[in-house]
Amino acid sequence: MLAVGDEAKRMVGRTPGNIEAVRPLRNGVIADFEVAQEMIKHFIRKVRERRSFASPQIVISVSSGSTAVERRAIREAAESAGARRVFMVEEPMAAAIGAKLPVMEPTGSMVVDVGGGTTDVAVLSLGGIVYSRSIRVGCDKMDESIIAHVRRTHNLLPGEGSAERIKKEMGSASPPEDGEGESVNIKGHDLMNGVPKEIVLSGRQISESLAEPVGAIIDAVKAGLENTAPELAADIVDKGIVLTGGGALLGNLDYVLRQATGLPVLIADQALRCVALGTGRCLEEMKALKYALHEAH
Repeated sequence: MLAVGDEAKRMVGRTPGNIEAVRPLRNGVIADFEVAQEMIKHFIRKVRERRSFASPQIVISVSSGSTAVERRAIREAAESAGARRVFMVEEPMAAAIGAKLPVMEPTGSMVVDVGGGTTDVAVLSLGGIVYSRSIRVGCDKMDESIIAHVRRTHNLLPGEGSAERIKKEMGSASPPEDGEGESVNIKGHDLMNGVPKEIVLSGRQISESLAEPVGAIIDAVKAGLENTAPELAADIVDKGIVLTGGGALLGNLDYVLRQATGLPVLIADQALRCVALGTGRCLEEMKALKYALHEAH
């Protein structure tokens, strides 16, 4: 028996021998081709239960920094799962469409999509991506940073699920103003004594553990602004930077980006779902949004 996706993440380290928890996507790319193929087949079967068609057209969002080899693996997984035609839309474009930015107009829009495996920074105008950069830093890297910090400072090895919970409950891109801030308990494996143990982490310690991935995101945004044409930069000054993706919900991420750039920074409505909503809209309005799509060959 296999479990995939977020369900698998919650099950890692808790499964009996007859269940293998698998994460087919890591760092924004396919890590396990066969399981990814089965996952896409499962989604196609669910759609067929509600609608009657032989083989569907599929639109898949991909990181703007994904290679030709990685995109071919995605296409082949979708085709082998039963897709008739496979189209791809780059994640920052899908995120911008899902956030209802005016991507088809002759005006510059800047979106920062902080996903699970990657962060995509892009400037869009007239239905195309004028500038894009993708870094392998996202929510997964934030979890790994928390685990590494706790291991280094407390000789405690927490699980991925515990680190993700800490990030969601207490994670912040900036340290608390009042000393150590609130505290939270985290459990894990004591590396010195080999027994389970529970310790207390302060808000300041958690923000310190996230400093490296947050710094990488800030550097990527600054690089994007430096490489933006003056006319488009003027539009971004007026409209600001839009954050999407699950990582956009990290506490104070908008604040530290605002401080670093001096520009307005907004968190999109339904930030967690923007890429999915934008990809769905591309499928529904293929003619209107044809410039955003690329048919996979």
